Amino acid sequence: MSSLRAVRFSILDRSRVRQGQDHPAALRETVEFARLAQGWGYHRFWVSEHHSVPGVAGSAPTVLAAAVAAATTRIRVGTGGVMLPNHQPLVVAEQFGVLESLFPGRIDMGLGRSVGFTGGVRRALGHDRDDADEFDAQLAELLDYLTRGRGGVHAWPTEGLRIPAYLLATGSGATQRAAEFGLPLVIAAVRGRDAMVEAIERYRAEFRPTPWGERPYVMVSSTVLIADTEARARRLLLPEAWAATYSRTHGEFPVLLPPRDIHPEQMTARERALFDESLRGHIHGTEDAVAEALEDLIARTAADEILVHTSTYDRDARLESHARLAQLVALTPQPVG
Repeated sequence: MSSLRAVRFSILDRSRVRQGQDHPAALRETVEFARLAQGWGYHRFWVSEHHSVPGVAGSAPTVLAAAVAAATTRIRVGTGGVMLPNHQPLVVAEQFGVLESLFPGRIDMGLGRSVGFTGGVRRALGHDRDDADEFDAQLAELLDYLTRGRGGVHAWPTEGLRIPAYLLATGSGATQRAAEFGLPLVIAAVRGRDAMVEAIERYRAEFRPTPWGERPYVMVSSTVLIADTEARARRLLLPEAWAATYSRTHGEFPVLLPPRDIHPEQMTARERALFDESLRGHIHGTEDAVAEALEDLIARTAADEILVHTSTYDRDARLESHARLAQLVALTPQPVG
């Protein structure tokens, strides 16, 4: 159990929408979840960016991060992440400058390379798929605005503030990019774990210290779900697995359904294959099983931090899982702010 106490544990919440729930309710739930996460002792709480997605309410991460920060007092708050190809670097820098000014010492800037999920979304955002190819230049411009400005343009009130930046491993070359810029790396641990370990090793080997990071820092993101039995935990994973399957077969990420409405036997062969794939690689089960899986993950990756992202239809079961995980890894409870 010693390795579980040696790393940080944090939460990424995507503001998932459940069947029968509207988007405003999902956003309010995210804010309340952050307050609970602070009380349980989690290190940071991040929100995400998705556009025109029925099943995800989090479309404006810096706005939502502001609401989360205002509702809490100690937990770090950030984005997992702002998708830089969708935005102008100056505007991103200014937004995070405002956040850090209002909530000093608590703001994280998680950045990703993904573009809109569909052509229609990309057009509505004023971008196209090729914009992701400019990510390195955008990232360099953004980091300039955080320090000294660029071309006589300054991102007040951002310049000179210490806002940690994190790079999400989305798209090709992410680990090399994080190493080159000296940024902490956030990498998923759901599938392809051998490739994940190799990517982390490359990141550490190629890391160059910069003002943004003196040493490599690896945050591994994973679904972690604790329940009384392995069967119960697996059943709780079904809604998110079906939503992922539906998105890959219909081009739209749906709301979360209750497990009773998910029928694998009625799926097409392709849907069933994707569904089974979506269920693999998650850390779930009883406390003992989860502890063993986390110990193994930390041993193989030497992760500095575990970023937990867990979605299910049953809100109470999800909250209970996070509370039990906090106890399992011996987080220090904090006053709820």
